[in-house]
Amino acid sequence: MVKIKKTIKRTRKIYAVDLFCGAGGLTHGLIRAGVDVRLGVDIDPICTYPYTANNKSAFLLKSVENVSGDDIQKYFRKNGIKLLAGCAPCQTFSRYNQKATASDTRWWLLLQFSRLVKEVLPDLVTMENVPGLMEHDVFDQFIKDLKKKEYSICCSVVNCADYGVPQHRDRLVLIASRLGDITLLSSKDFHRTKITVRKAIGKMPAIADGTFHPEDPLHQSAALSETNRQRINSSKPGGTWRDWSEELVAQCHKKETGKSYPSVYGRMSWDKPSPTITTQFYGFGNGRFGHPEQNRAISLREGAILQGFPEHYKFVAPDKPIIKRHIGRLIGNAVPVEIGELIGESLYRHIADIFKKRLNA
Repeated sequence: MVKIKKTIKRTRKIYAVDLFCGAGGLTHGLIRAGVDVRLGVDIDPICTYPYTANNKSAFLLKSVENVSGDDIQKYFRKNGIKLLAGCAPCQTFSRYNQKATASDTRWWLLLQFSRLVKEVLPDLVTMENVPGLMEHDVFDQFIKDLKKKEYSICCSVVNCADYGVPQHRDRLVLIASRLGDITLLSSKDFHRTKITVRKAIGKMPAIADGTFHPEDPLHQSAALSETNRQRINSSKPGGTWRDWSEELVAQCHKKETGKSYPSVYGRMSWDKPSPTITTQFYGFGNGRFGHPEQNRAISLREGAILQGFPEHYKFVAPDKPIIKRHIGRLIGNAVPVEIGELIGESLYRHIADIFKKRLNA
């Protein structure tokens, strides 16, 4: 299999365009797997620097609604295998968002991706999103559109922790091919083991809340109020605010409606993967984002590492200020890097299988 895979990579390399590319989590993982990602597309200007500074790919600052098939086609190589990737914004389909409806314009971006698939007709397609997307008509329409264009489809819900991401994060991963039947690699075939918080960030230098490490400004932790300092001092790894004394418990959690949210104001456990990294992971009160040992929330850098980004991945230019909400959004919205690698490895295995069948035909 290895020889076949090397032959495929040498003779029929995969060239990709990454729609809704964000800071480049999917792109970075695909590149690790040997995919040549030629272009990233996103409407958010703060994605420009991290995407281009860490990946040898072009960047197009444009809404996918205004991107045409011709805009994309010119980035593919004539004799290569074409991959179109599109991880549309997932907030509208997340179980955490109780207010989103079909009136939200982001709801329909998946159909813009479908439009571009029709215009480009790539050999391969991949899409990553929240599992809740499968409950909506827009997803059914996306699948129907792929089938009309004779794509073989594999759709799986994976726990990222099973694939080497140091966090529990359930994601929907779809891969599709016009070349033949396709499947996603199992965690066993992907050869990854579960990574704990300790293994991922245990060697990061100690910092206090409200400070940053001089060698890495992104290794900074938000300042805590005096009340929150008392709360985190009273918190146990894996515990809840129910462990605190009565005077520290927030009023909202004393009400019946607040008693079902025990994981906010919690510390992570050293010897388990982290909880899902959201766009607000840098705030102690926004989830179980307290450091397992130090009296602070995890830093921006630690959140990025728990999303699979390399320790020195660049998110902001050296001469620009670090705005926590911007960096938090980039990191929390990213496709975990290992999931991008999983997709790339699965696609190359698929090509190797197709090549092998043709040789034996």
